[in-house]
Formats: sequence, C-alpha cells, structure tokens
Amino acid sequence: MARTKEFDPEKALQAALELFWERGYEATSMADLVETLGIARASLYSTFGGKHDLYVLALRRYIETRNPPLVEILSQPGPALPAVRALVESYATDALDDGRRRGCMVVNAAAEMLPGDAEVTRILDANWTAMETALASALTRARAQGELPAGRDPRALARFLLVFLQGLRVVGKGFPDPARVRDAAAQALSVLG
Repeated sequence: MARTKEFDPEKALQAALELFWERGYEATSMADLVETLGIARASLYSTFGGKHDLYVLALRRYIETRNPPLVEILSQPGPALPAVRALVESYATDALDDGRRRGCMVVNAAAEMLPGDAEVTRILDANWTAMETALASALTRARAQGELPAGRDPRALARFLLVFLQGLRVVGKGFPDPARVRDAAAQALSVLG
C-alpha cells in the first residue's frame, strides 16, 4: 500500500518558487530545498523529480500567477492606450521598489539559464510571446479606436515595449536611479503618441 504524502505539494512548490526566486538555480542546493520545504529528500524526488524539474515547475508557477493580471489589464473594455500606459508605469514603479531586489524570476531565469537550458528557453519564449501578443492586441485596439496614429505598427511597438519592460526588470535588481527609470519610462510612453 502506498503511503500518503505528509506534506502539501502546493505549499512545497510555492516554498521552492520563493527559494529559487531569491537565490537562483545554481545557488540553491538540494539540501537547501529539503530544509526549506521541510520534506525528506526521497519525498522531494518522488513528488517533483530532481532539482531541475522542481525549478521548471516553480518557474511555470511564477509565470502562471503573474501573467493573468497583465492580460486582464490589457484586455479591459474601453480605451486601450491608458491600460498600456498603466502597465509601463507599473513596471517603472516596481523597478524602484526596494522590496523587489530579487527581481523578476523570468528575467533571473533568462540571465542564469539561457542559452544553455532548452526547456527554460521554451518556457521564457512562450512567456515573452504571450506578453507581446497581449500588448499587440491592446495596441491594435488602440489604433482601431483612434488612440494610436494609424501609421503605427502595433506588433513592432509591442516588441519594443516587451524588451523595454524586461530591461526595467533588470535595472530594478540593482539600486536604480529614480530619474533614470522615470526618464526611460517617459521616453517609452512617448513612442505611443
């Protein structure tokens, strides 16, 4: 007869996410995971697989819990350009938040794991594609509603904003100069017209 799990796998996965987000993949050992999750090594392996498997699950969880608000913000009925502007301003505010020094787990994963990890590459590419698509859709609506000049390319603007927003996440990991962040955000907003 199989033993029942004596821990909550969802809580353990969340604890692993927090640990990987704080330390990164390489700096997190299996011993760290066992201690933080409070489960036996054998239980960790039987439930989640190895360290890399758990990291991938944690990264997916991170993305799943953060992307829906972005899509919700950008798909609100009514004018679309204010939602795009609010998103850019939100990223700029987050970049200046001292509590966010651990950065964005997606950006951290890109810096640490790419290009050598094919699975993480696929996950991050899918995340960036979804973000780009949500931005392009909002910008297409903005153009159709007359908020964005007719000659502007929503897909190109979405790609620019995606790269800019991810760059803000990188800058936010340090101790960014508020003027630098605000000026960059203002310039990004200026391309929207």
